[in-house]
Amino acid sequence: MAIKEFFEIPKRYKTWSFALIGVGVLSVIIGFIMYGASENVHDKARFWSTMLHNSVYFLLVTNAAMFFICATTLALGGWQMSFRRVAEAISVAVIPLGIIAGLVLIALVVVDPHIYHWLHPEGDPILEGKSGFLNSKFFIIWTVLAIVLWIALGYKMRKLSRELDNNPLPNAEAGRKYIFKNTVWASLFLVWFGLTVMSTIPWFWLMSIDAHWYSTMYSWYTFASSFVAGMSLIALYVVYLKNKGYLEYTNNEHLHDLGKFMFAFSVFWTYLWFSQYMLIWYANIPEETVYFQSRITTEYHKGAYSFIFWATVIINFLAPLLILMRRGTKRNYTMIAVMAVVIIFGHWLDFYQMVFASVLKEHVELNLFDFGVAAGFIGIIMLATGNALSKYPLIAKNHPLTKESLVHHA
Repeated sequence: MAIKEFFEIPKRYKTWSFALIGVGVLSVIIGFIMYGASENVHDKARFWSTMLHNSVYFLLVTNAAMFFICATTLALGGWQMSFRRVAEAISVAVIPLGIIAGLVLIALVVVDPHIYHWLHPEGDPILEGKSGFLNSKFFIIWTVLAIVLWIALGYKMRKLSRELDNNPLPNAEAGRKYIFKNTVWASLFLVWFGLTVMSTIPWFWLMSIDAHWYSTMYSWYTFASSFVAGMSLIALYVVYLKNKGYLEYTNNEHLHDLGKFMFAFSVFWTYLWFSQYMLIWYANIPEETVYFQSRITTEYHKGAYSFIFWATVIINFLAPLLILMRRGTKRNYTMIAVMAVVIIFGHWLDFYQMVFASVLKEHVELNLFDFGVAAGFIGIIMLATGNALSKYPLIAKNHPLTKESLVHHA
């Protein structure tokens, strides 16, 4: 049987992509008329919170695909080579999503819809003490640098991957040099990823919404959430392509390992969720416990977002734990696809409460506007990933580690 090298984008796939983008654009327009253009501070914050929530979440999820590639490159792990091009294609979506997120984040400090209160310290000693870090110029510069280097380093990694498609390595020495070059560039991406996603970027974009509060675990919590959703997105595309007759060299062994990543990082996310909550609860210091006042029941009032807060634990921990624990489930295409969708939605919901429970604390604002904007971002990911998959072979040809993937056994 001939190997299907190139992905041919189905007409239905394109239709869904453009339809979802259309829903997203329409939602943004209607949302801007209803909320964004309002003189009411509450409504304006409502619009920009939705844009912040969706743009940051989907950007970090797609960027996690390149993190996965670079981490396995440094580990000399060849098991993922049979579906590496899937992760590479997903990482292409960082380009349009990065541009959108960058514009939204810059607008948040220029338009100032009262989401980042540190823009106006007004004699607040805590905010003034953090002004060397939390100021509009530093925010914009670091945001642009983060996104631009994610895009540039990701492009370089994809370019290196495609170098061998039509240029086989002449000898073993050339192979070692090629692996070393990949390792160097993957290291650069991971260093920058560590300086941004694993530290400063969640502080800037999300944690600074509650500028009086801080958590040393916040960035790890954000990373775990976006990474497990990113692995779920990769698994979802692998299942989709397998069902369409592609990725002939990808089998149940590879799917099993993807399922293990989804399971393991769901547990890791829960560990961070509990640790952050437990340490703050145990300390019982007002300036730390304030973060959870709108998220859980307090002695003063029932947290408006308590249902969503606790529901995310069920969706993001209990469901993956009980379902993905079994070996057979991690090798079942249907169950992996269902759990991938559940995890992606669960962490989207978690990012929702991370943003909204800090901006609009009185009551939950979740409605069709939020889902419509999310649909638009999903459509962009589908379009960017589909186009990337159709341009280059689905199997990385002539790579020194390809054989390791073909004989992989979980």
